[in-house]
Amino acid sequence: MLSSLTAAFSSLVMRTAAAGPSRLASTPIRSLHLVSSARPSLRTSSVAPTQLSNLGGVRHKGNLAPRRTKYRKAHKITIPFNTGGSTKGTTVQEGAYGIRLLAPARLSAKQLVAAETALKRKLKVVKGAQVFLRVFPDIPVCIKGNETRMGKGKGSFEYWACRANMGKVIFEIGGPVEIRPEVAKEALRLASAKLPVPTEFVTTASKPRIGNKIVETTTTTASTSLSAADEASAIASS
Repeated sequence: MLSSLTAAFSSLVMRTAAAGPSRLASTPIRSLHLVSSARPSLRTSSVAPTQLSNLGGVRHKGNLAPRRTKYRKAHKITIPFNTGGSTKGTTVQEGAYGIRLLAPARLSAKQLVAAETALKRKLKVVKGAQVFLRVFPDIPVCIKGNETRMGKGKGSFEYWACRANMGKVIFEIGGPVEIRPEVAKEALRLASAKLPVPTEFVTTASKPRIGNKIVETTTTTASTSLSAADEASAIASS
């Protein structure tokens, strides 16, 4: 192909030269750019950017979703009913008031966002009030369609959720400003109305909880500690 184009170009030059100098001057000679079709130019080729696969789709700023997970799907586990063990997460730690679950539940990210929105809307009049979320939805929930035959693997991803045991504190409010108890109680009542589980209003003075039991914390005073020390010294001297 290259040789045929070169021969055609040389014959064109010879014909214009035989026609005379005036014909040669009036006829412009254009340069030929030979572009191979087997190797396209980098300027014309459009390379699509690599898109990272996201399990939950586009993660917006207001969504509660993990940035990445180790596995795409997870088992559906029954939330146990605690009858003993640790009381961690059953008391108010960050703020001054909070709501605590009275039953084990699996809370979705949509429910938590709705409760947080209602809570912030009510506390908008209190300048400087802060909202603390003590749980985070990081468990993928998969659902299969209705009237689907058994088998053929697990269903497709539907939403993010979190497992919360009975007595877990979900929301806390506080901050550098003082919030009146009646305002805090009304705001947390509106937030608990968005959750599919009964809750209770707790403060920093509330006692920890294990299941249905309220744990009584025993405090040792200075007098009892001194009496115990005196008794130990008397036993040692005898």
